[in-house]
Amino acid sequence: MSSLNPPTAMPRAAPARSRVEQEAQQLEFLQSKDVHPLITDVLPNQVINPAAVMMEAVQHRPGAGVTGIYRVSAAAETYVGITSERIPRGAGDVVRLDSDHGQLVAWQHPMDPVLPGLPLAASPAAVAATWGEGAELISLETISYRPLRRAVLAADFSDGRRIYLKVLRKDRAADLVARHRMLLEAGVPAPVTVGDPVSDVVALRKGEGVPLAEHFLADGAAAVRPADFIELLDALPEEVLTLPSRDAWTDRLPSYATAAVSALPVCERRIRRLEDEVLAGLQVTDRGPVVPAHGDFYEANLLLTGPQISCLLDVDSLGPGHRVDDLACFLGHLAVLPAVDFRYIHAPAAFDRFARAFAEGVDPEALRIRAASVTLSLVSGARNTRRSGWEAQAEHRLRCAEVLLGLTPAAGDLPHWPAVL
Repeated sequence: MSSLNPPTAMPRAAPARSRVEQEAQQLEFLQSKDVHPLITDVLPNQVINPAAVMMEAVQHRPGAGVTGIYRVSAAAETYVGITSERIPRGAGDVVRLDSDHGQLVAWQHPMDPVLPGLPLAASPAAVAATWGEGAELISLETISYRPLRRAVLAADFSDGRRIYLKVLRKDRAADLVARHRMLLEAGVPAPVTVGDPVSDVVALRKGEGVPLAEHFLADGAAAVRPADFIELLDALPEEVLTLPSRDAWTDRLPSYATAAVSALPVCERRIRRLEDEVLAGLQVTDRGPVVPAHGDFYEANLLLTGPQISCLLDVDSLGPGHRVDDLACFLGHLAVLPAVDFRYIHAPAAFDRFARAFAEGVDPEALRIRAASVTLSLVSGARNTRRSGWEAQAEHRLRCAEVLLGLTPAAGDLPHWPAVL
């Protein structure tokens, strides 16, 4: 192994109390019925019964703010976004609202104030005209939407094509297209772009294969070689090192821990103990050299045809990084699969097999600590206001992180770190 790198993470510093408390109050407010009068301000020409408003999602980014998305069933079903994040003046068609919790900004979907291409990508007529090539649009489905960050929609056409429309913040589309072309020219399997970006929307052909998650669900990916994923990362071109660097999951641990506390306030002591354990461990483990890195390397972003890797997705975070962080991202997501769906009964055995293989090329202790950190970062993602029992899923993810750090005994559905490493 190389000599220890200089410390890359500092001990946890307490965030400004007023900011933490303000965001906690904003989170509580945006999840309450008290927000309903503000929705009326966004839709002034509609009579809205409070019972017709349903929270679809809430997004908390510590230090940035809180965003809620609401489904409104009035004269016609529509969606409204309300955020406490700072939105520049002149950004989009928004309503600025004063509240007891600071100024809020609201918009009617799809007029997201920092995703200028969303109205185009969400319009069936516009999608057919822009990317249909004369074929009829059969369906247009939102795959994911992270308010104020990005959206992905899938468009199916009568000629059998499916394309994915990735909606980005202003002036980021050309950079994403360049990343895809960089990988394809190096022989790395990645989705092919369809033409040039249009209004900050990148169109991508459907990648070949099925998500690795399906293999984990079926039999723990028994026929899949862990070494293939290391070889895929080895194949990332050196040109990736010229891209801007981005924080790895563990670099943002304090923010993720605070988000976990907001989701599971009764577990704050456990979460903060985990955070402190990880931050202490980062100081005495070897992160390894800077290499080309994917940045979001886990089962949802890897397609396989049979047991072979056939496509690498979601290359937005491609850039200089550390191999241990890509491998920790993979293991952290694999660890929580049983908390996502109880049918992932083979995940613990798969975790053991992949962890052993991945630890051969990096500092095993660094990999263990960073995998636990990624697992902790996924706690707040279990929050789903439309589903009862999400708190149990979040606590399950928390226990996964505790097991990886040896803070609680392993159980049958909780992947644990192989004893020999």
